[in-house]
Amino acid sequence: MTHAQRFRDVYEECYPRVLAYATSLVGRQIGEDITSETFTVAWRRVRDIPHPALPWLLGVARNLVRELHRRDAHQYVLAAEEAQRISSGAQTDVGDIAAEVTDRHNALQALASLPEADRELLALIAWHGLSAKEAAQVLDCTTATLTVRLYRARRRLEKALEAAPLSEAASTPPVEASYPTHHEGAPA
Repeated sequence: MTHAQRFRDVYEECYPRVLAYATSLVGRQIGEDITSETFTVAWRRVRDIPHPALPWLLGVARNLVRELHRRDAHQYVLAAEEAQRISSGAQTDVGDIAAEVTDRHNALQALASLPEADRELLALIAWHGLSAKEAAQVLDCTTATLTVRLYRARRRLEKALEAAPLSEAASTPPVEASYPTHHEGAPA
């Protein structure tokens, strides 16, 4: 396999996940730039790319984000873009939708209250689907250390979720959505 083919294979396999990771760290626009730079580094170091490539690439992206923050003197931001779409026409219970929105809001609030290291670790495991071993490679620590950190981060997240105030929307009983019906004498 040529170096160009190896790079092409790695790019096609890993690009979406590297972009998602970078976007979760710095937002969509800068995430795209970080992803491009990550693959520029990968091209220059194609001989050094291990199997599997994803943890290595996420480590490169992470280092580029750190470098960006040092250079720009900005505070590190973990901002996961979430595109919420309710596309199912089957859900007509307004109370269920309100509860879902409230639950999501409370979860994001609890996550935002955690230390930066906890947010990054939970994002790698839960949102980006990495194994403990892969996440340890990204964070440059042992799998054992990562496992302990993950356990502690999950406990802190549980406590933050328990402390989340129950909003009025979540405590309101469900309201059935009503739709106009055709009545005799009314235009169809």
